[in-house]
Amino acid sequence: MNRMPVVYSEQMVAPPKSYSPSSSKPQLLVNHLRSQGYPLQIEHPVKLTVRDLCLAHAPEYVEGVLDCRAPNGFGNRDAETSATFPYTSGSLYRAACLALETGVAASFSSGFHHAGYNHGGGFCTFNGLVIVARRLFLERRVQRVLILDADYHYGDGTDDILSRLSLDFVRHETLGRYFYQPEQGLDYLLALAEILSSLREHPVDLILYQAGADVHVDDPLGGVLNTEQMARRDRMVFQAARRLAIPLAWNLAGGYQRDESGSILPVLRLHEQTYQIALSTLQAQEVRGGDHA
Repeated sequence: MNRMPVVYSEQMVAPPKSYSPSSSKPQLLVNHLRSQGYPLQIEHPVKLTVRDLCLAHAPEYVEGVLDCRAPNGFGNRDAETSATFPYTSGSLYRAACLALETGVAASFSSGFHHAGYNHGGGFCTFNGLVIVARRLFLERRVQRVLILDADYHYGDGTDDILSRLSLDFVRHETLGRYFYQPEQGLDYLLALAEILSSLREHPVDLILYQAGADVHVDDPLGGVLNTEQMARRDRMVFQAARRLAIPLAWNLAGGYQRDESGSILPVLRLHEQTYQIALSTLQAQEVRGGDHA
């Protein structure tokens, strides 16, 4: 059976220097999945250029962050952290390219949707979601893209860029704008079902899926879905993409839980759940005869 491509390299990793663990999470997740016996198919990210990053951001902002003259989304000017950003967004770009070829691929990246046209924030520096969508559009590889943001938080940076640049080929669905309390869990899943159902009448060429772990009820910065509801969320998305033959690239997004020892194992287990569901959906596709995604 084919394995699902996972786009990752150590160039995406830097020591955490803020509350968010996202700069070190890619490596921690790879190590965790390997410890659980998953046979990962690792692919290396593309290093995006300044010109690529400027597809979604003001040039002075991009250059200021990369030169460490301006604060990044973590609120620091750390050179080691800034060096990861072209690879982090490049990871999502490579995953999207692979998804267009094979149906589904994973980017072990975080930190996109709060990054606006000329600013970062909320542990997000460059908006890889918009960068990837726009580069693929300009390369004429896609005509319509759905950014399906299932992180707990509202993707305000994504909306800012899409509005400023009038990128009407991108459909942006950010569930965090409407659902943020545990009693809204069923409403969240119903809204997600409506979004996915609408793709029959309003098809897209690619889904960029932010499978945030911070939507979990125990997350200190989130809290809507329980573990089983998160599994249902992921199954709905991956199965809809397969059923409708829409290529899908997914990434990690947020997650801030820690266990008694201070490790982010609870977050890694939620990302493992997403990975396992994506993999099982891909394998079910193969058993049924290879229908695309």
